[in-house]
Amino acid sequence: MKHICIFASGSGTNAQNIIEYFKKKKNIEVSLVLSNKKEAYVLQRAQLSGVSNRFFSRDDFHNYTVLKLLEEYRIDFIVLAGFLWLIPKEFLRAYPNRIVNIHPALLPKYGGKGMYGARVHETVLENKENESGISIHYVNEEYDKGNIIFQARCKIEKGETAESLAKKVHQLEYEHYPLVIEKLVDSIY
Repeated sequence: MKHICIFASGSGTNAQNIIEYFKKKKNIEVSLVLSNKKEAYVLQRAQLSGVSNRFFSRDDFHNYTVLKLLEEYRIDFIVLAGFLWLIPKEFLRAYPNRIVNIHPALLPKYGGKGMYGARVHETVLENKENESGISIHYVNEEYDKGNIIFQARCKIEKGETAESLAKKVHQLEYEHYPLVIEKLVDSIY
């Protein structure tokens, strides 16, 4: 059995989708959900799904407490799903090419610090792009700069709003992220 940990900061719809997807699998499971926000709804989602979950502080993140927790749960692979902190180098060394993130736009455009949530979709629309989508990429020392693993696209319609574009992008996330994670975990082990 391979063990996944999801890091998330918000409501956790992607985390929930990933948890549900892997409940149907025999060789991979989501064993732990971690959040840097004590009140993040993702922790309740994990609890309701029967997945161990924890809050951690910035100090915990940088003083090896979180790395020790990952070791305790025998985590093989880390998935970021709406997690907004830069990943420390110690994690990158401990999990080389085993930490992935999903970004709600087509990288390398519209990435980097501060480019998340509605800001991304608003910027894409302001620049009059014809399409947007998702980018799944490896995590490295910089925001959204790791090698791109997979992209999916959606057309931007006339009169599109940030909200309507966000819905299209979320659908792509739900459809593709679990499948890409599964392929990556299967290919590594």
